[in-house]
Amino acid sequence: MPSACDSMIEDIEDMVSSSDPTPHERQSARKSIIPRSRKKKEILVNEELQADSFIPGTQKVWMKTWGCSHNNSDGEYMAGQLAASGYKMTDDPSEADLWLLNSCTVKNPAEDHFRNSIKKAHEQDKKVVVAGCVPQAQPRMDYLKGLSIIGVQQIDRVVEVVDEAVKGHSVRLLGQKKDGGRRLGGARLDLPKIRKNPLIEIISINTGCLNACTYCKTKHARGDLASYPVEELVERARQSFQEGVCEIWLTSEDTGAYGRDIGTDLPTLLWRLVEEIPEGAMLRLGMTNPPYILEHLEEMAKILNHPRVYAFLHVPVQSASDSVLMDMKREYCIDDFKRVVDYLKERVPGVTIATDIICGFPGETEEDFQETIDLVKCYRFPSLFINQFYPRPGTPAAKMEQVPAHVKKQRTKELSQLFHSYNPYDHKVGERQHALVTEESFDAQYYVAHNKFYEQVLVPKRSEFKGKMIEVDIYEAGKHFLKGQPVEDSKPFTPSIAAPLEKGEVSGLMQEKMANGVHGSASMSSSSVLLMGSCSLDREVLKKLGVGLALAAALLAFIVEKLYW
Repeated sequence: MPSACDSMIEDIEDMVSSSDPTPHERQSARKSIIPRSRKKKEILVNEELQADSFIPGTQKVWMKTWGCSHNNSDGEYMAGQLAASGYKMTDDPSEADLWLLNSCTVKNPAEDHFRNSIKKAHEQDKKVVVAGCVPQAQPRMDYLKGLSIIGVQQIDRVVEVVDEAVKGHSVRLLGQKKDGGRRLGGARLDLPKIRKNPLIEIISINTGCLNACTYCKTKHARGDLASYPVEELVERARQSFQEGVCEIWLTSEDTGAYGRDIGTDLPTLLWRLVEEIPEGAMLRLGMTNPPYILEHLEEMAKILNHPRVYAFLHVPVQSASDSVLMDMKREYCIDDFKRVVDYLKERVPGVTIATDIICGFPGETEEDFQETIDLVKCYRFPSLFINQFYPRPGTPAAKMEQVPAHVKKQRTKELSQLFHSYNPYDHKVGERQHALVTEESFDAQYYVAHNKFYEQVLVPKRSEFKGKMIEVDIYEAGKHFLKGQPVEDSKPFTPSIAAPLEKGEVSGLMQEKMANGVHGSASMSSSSVLLMGSCSLDREVLKKLGVGLALAAALLAFIVEKLYW
């Protein structure tokens, strides 16, 4: 094939002719070159800088949580990490750029509220990230299509997911946390969090359970039992008290089953925690199912009698009919439940037993329901959670023959009327009690305290009472509360060993920085730690330097820190 050139060039030197300038002549010629300045491009007056709107960590986030205290704890952790990463948490959904919706799958109404909130967010053109048990259990639901999802064991990665959602991407993190093949309790307990109430720390001691109740959808989301080690829980309690907390709630899907997967048990954990509780501070136990608490009744009675532990236990019975309990696969009979209640009432004088009842479970007859009525009449539970049965999709109970809706409604009404027919606290009037003040009443007229039996005591709203153990004389009793008058000669006792954090303040930042070797601003990002090893980068740098320069700065900071260490 002929060459495109007319003549062949043997070597590169053949391209230089004798008439070409020498290198020395070319260098000399540069001195006569006069540079010309370019005209600067005129800046448009009306031109708007759009960079900030695309930089994650500069937006406002509104979070809504439904469901149990475990879910509330998860919500507190997610809010804390987002705030520590530069996002602004807001109580006003209308001003938020993104809605973080933390769902509950226990009952249909809770999921309906969740679904409606997603719809409202779309109508208001808000970015949406969903979390909690609903998307974990059913991520393929039509109304979740295209949405970013944070799994119940992935809450430590909320910043990553929100970052991507802000940029218009869809991310789904639904995996389980494991160590050497063993499933873990969840994310680290020392992550930043924003406590809804700075005086109360909610600690999840385990996730999942050992049961397979036929009506339960939560099992699909939380899975089998996975417990946190005792030492991690004790350290979390210790950290909480150092941040001014005066009340700790232990929570999980079944606290009674704690430790069975890691070779320990609930009493062992409780005795260790009691050692860390300051005088005047209190510990509240979460829900426990009857089968697992039966093994520890003697130790549990001793613990509930401890002065720094509320004499309160939530033990769901669900039905007083053995036939119904068998269909529910509750793994106990009604005599087991009675044994728990009778033993604790005998060994822990004044103990409060709270319970749950489901009305209209599939196959429940009038005789079955009457047994439940008789149980309530016998024990007159001061705290009773009454739930009309809702078939949850994907559960065995949803495939069973259902009790007619009007019958379920009537039974729920009848049981509610029975519950409201007695006043469990009338005999308390005239007593002198100690109560720990931690909250404000819904009507903002009183402060809310709790006595040794975790009974709600309304006291005058005086600023010096908040977070204090006070002595009161009970002068009035209602269905759900007592009213107490502070004893004049008695001084409020401060159980907190440190000043409480301000409402909305992020906890755990010091521990986060120490854990990751970070020395700098308290606004440094936990997500930056995840992305760049032990180096974190303030979100404001991104706004000032631009993304490219910020990455260079991050790299430089990383190198400097490595040299420092």
